[in-house]
Amino acid sequence: MREVTKSVTAPVAELVRRRREPAVVQTVRSTAAATISYVVALQLSSEPAPLTAPLTALLVVQVTLYSTLTTGIRRVNSVVAGVLIAIGFSALVGLTWWSLGLIIVASLVVGRLVRVDEFVPEVAISAMLVLGVTQVGGAAWDRVLETLIGAVVGLMFNVVFVPPVWVGPAGDSIEDLARRMRRLLLRIGEELSGPTPVERAAARLHEARRLDNNIAEVDGALRQAEDSLRLNPRVKEGLLHRVVLRTGLDTLEICAVVLRVLARTMTDLAKKRGGQDVFPPTVGVALEELLSHVADALVSFSVLVTTQVSRSADAAESRLADELAAAAAAREKAAELLLEGVQRHPRDWQLHGALLTEIDRILDELDMDHRSQRLMEELDRVTREQHERYPWISAVRRWARGKRPRRAASR
Repeated sequence: MREVTKSVTAPVAELVRRRREPAVVQTVRSTAAATISYVVALQLSSEPAPLTAPLTALLVVQVTLYSTLTTGIRRVNSVVAGVLIAIGFSALVGLTWWSLGLIIVASLVVGRLVRVDEFVPEVAISAMLVLGVTQVGGAAWDRVLETLIGAVVGLMFNVVFVPPVWVGPAGDSIEDLARRMRRLLLRIGEELSGPTPVERAAARLHEARRLDNNIAEVDGALRQAEDSLRLNPRVKEGLLHRVVLRTGLDTLEICAVVLRVLARTMTDLAKKRGGQDVFPPTVGVALEELLSHVADALVSFSVLVTTQVSRSADAAESRLADELAAAAAAREKAAELLLEGVQRHPRDWQLHGALLTEIDRILDELDMDHRSQRLMEELDRVTREQHERYPWISAVRRWARGKRPRRAASR
């Protein structure tokens, strides 16, 4: 009996534990919205089983309010376009193989013209379903009504029960990316004090290249977080949060590219050494210390980017400043030792110089002054683009703040 109870409660406990994950939240919200839309459609539609309403609600309700609005509009447009096409064809021809082909072609073309994006096939589906029934007129408008019910219920569901803000998962993914880069830098540094086979250096290079996959995953989580901040009444400074996270990911992406080049430089050095020590022991220890500070600076930068509380942000900024200062001092020490080695053995000077250059590029991207300047430039660019694309939003904001539009001076 105890085992049966445990087997039943285990999935429920797992669901409760993962209740904050986007997939779980989306499942619960979509199920509730679809059920409500079906109940409403039963009262308003003449169809005995108005399944179009819950189907529309399933497609409309998204993880974020912004995506729900945009998806709902495109969904309604696609269904209305398909119904109108079916009504037009039903007035001219019946349902035959060639009329079916014509209506599919016409629906797909119209779907492209009305810009319903991923709902282009829905235009053709709506047209075929309506054309295939006996009473085209009544079924057509019932389908439109059910679609509107599903879209409105889905929209109102997300307005009343505002979706959560997915900044936390996006921040966790950014920090996870920084820690992956940190582990790679530490592994590279640990291998500098002894013999480094070419195969091991090449494995680090492949690991650096695989960071591109992690960046793509973080980008997906960040896009979801950006959508959750748009039009969300819970968020007061959504634009600032979006720009901070996006520029932070851009910086880590640049550092990942430089890290891949650094791993390639180490592979070339290992190949030239033929399995011997890549650097003398003193130089290897100095470079290991330098890469350790750079690795810690990457994590401190990610924490600074993803921290929203001012007190925690100040602490993260202080840690980043300390790590960058320690990295700069270690860089000067390593540069002196490398210069001495190059003077004795000048054949590898270009690779040693490339190694320092790549580290300098990472430190420059993590520099706080460079970060602040880039953040302000991105904020100005996004604000300017929004004003040019949606001038009426700026006018409404000025009106809400009690500022009247400027009038031309009377002559």
